[in-house]
Amino acid sequence: MSFNRPVFSIITATYNSEATISETIDSLLSQNFDNFEILIIDGLSTDKTIEIIKNYNDSRINIYSEIDKGIYDALNKGVARSTGDIIGFLHSDDTFTNSNVLSDILKSFDSKFDGVYGDLNYVSADNNKNIIRNWVSESFKPKMLKRGWMPPHPTLFLNSNVYKKHGNFKIEYHVSSDYDFILRIFKDQDLSFKYLNKKLVNMKIGGESNKSLYNIFIKLREDYQIIKSNGIGNFDTLLLKNITKINQFI
Repeated sequence: MSFNRPVFSIITATYNSEATISETIDSLLSQNFDNFEILIIDGLSTDKTIEIIKNYNDSRINIYSEIDKGIYDALNKGVARSTGDIIGFLHSDDTFTNSNVLSDILKSFDSKFDGVYGDLNYVSADNNKNIIRNWVSESFKPKMLKRGWMPPHPTLFLNSNVYKKHGNFKIEYHVSSDYDFILRIFKDQDLSFKYLNKKLVNMKIGGESNKSLYNIFIKLREDYQIIKSNGIGNFDTLLLKNITKINQFI
């Protein structure tokens, strides 16, 4: 890692996020490892999102506000503008679980690993302490992909070279492009990933993919297209991908 530039690039996509953005930024600025940059990729918010962010007056925060083609286009723009060795995402209504997350991630990275991921809490929209679902992951084995496995994307931190090798999120997928990207990189036998058995991120319930029956249908359709296009399974894989989520409620 080079300490002549940020070790971490943390990308946050926003659009009219005034209700939650302070909580997100506060969880970043409270980290006990502070060699990072924050890239706010805003879709021309019409509320007080940008005003709230500017009030922090922190040189690590970089704001880019312009029209985009959706969340994955915004994330692509963030990756393109990143200068850090390790790239991660913290969505505008998510928070890190504690102040040690970045230092724990950094300790897990060494020359053997291209990515590190951990566990995630789904929490209620108004209380991060009210845990509704627990997404507990596990160490990766290639055969797990055919069972519909994926790590929680908000907990996945990657060496920037992974993006240089595998490119962007595909914006033709509106809600499942993170699944497609994960399959592409986890299929790569030249890459190695480490599972960190710790809760890293609190994600508020009510995300884009599950906020309506229509969006759930879109997600299922995209997931199936992604499974087929990546050659890792069939309808059984899609079925297992959803059945295994039941454990998150236990």
